Amino acid sequence: MAEAVDTLFMCFSSDQHPPEPPKSSEVGDHGPLVLTAGDGNRFSAFEAVPVTPRGASLVLLPDIRGMHAFYTDLALCCAMAGIDTVALDPFGRSAGLSARDDDFDFMAHASRLTPQDVLADAHAAAARLHERSGDPVFTLGFCMFGGHSWRLAATDLYPAGSIGFYGRPSTVEDVVSDISAPLLILAAGADKATSPEENAKFVRSLNQGAKVNDFVVYPGAPHSFFDRGFEQWQDECSDAWLQILAFIDRNR
Repeated sequence: MAEAVDTLFMCFSSDQHPPEPPKSSEVGDHGPLVLTAGDGNRFSAFEAVPVTPRGASLVLLPDIRGMHAFYTDLALCCAMAGIDTVALDPFGRSAGLSARDDDFDFMAHASRLTPQDVLADAHAAAARLHERSGDPVFTLGFCMFGGHSWRLAATDLYPAGSIGFYGRPSTVEDVVSDISAPLLILAAGADKATSPEENAKFVRSLNQGAKVNDFVVYPGAPHSFFDRGFEQWQDECSDAWLQILAFIDRNR
């Protein structure tokens, strides 16, 4: 099935950047690359390797706009926290290897994407990480791909844990019974795309199915609050980093 997308909000503008994490490493090798999924799809990716590894690797999925510069910056931030990271662009099948700048027509491509496409690309990113180490692989996604990150916990990727910022529970509700990894759900209390009721229903279904999850709500925070440009949410951004790193350390 193709993922439903929401046109009522924009995740962030081009002049915004991810907040920096608590630093535990210098960034080593990093840069763009092209990966090939098992179905033959060639897609853009970006990797960032820490000098001092934390003992965990990460498949980083973007928001609906694909491999925007925000996510190459975020990959570097993850490496600063000691996490070996490969960020992937999910639109290679329909948009090729072209740049995902502010003029990219992401809606035309997001509506055609399937969970099977995301899984195939995630496998290729995880394989790249496994070339460097046997560290457990986590997934992290935002917005549309926050839901896809959680969904990957129900697949044969078998992540050590899956993290999503302001994701859509509808992306994963049909596979809750298959989830085999812990989830970290980071929700914006004033999200215009996902209501508190949707999040509460999702968490109830996880709890009823005895699925391990950590649910963190930031009251009053808007969709896409995790951004250094949103000065009024810096405390929430700092806490979100702590939540992510503690989740990874507990489950690696």
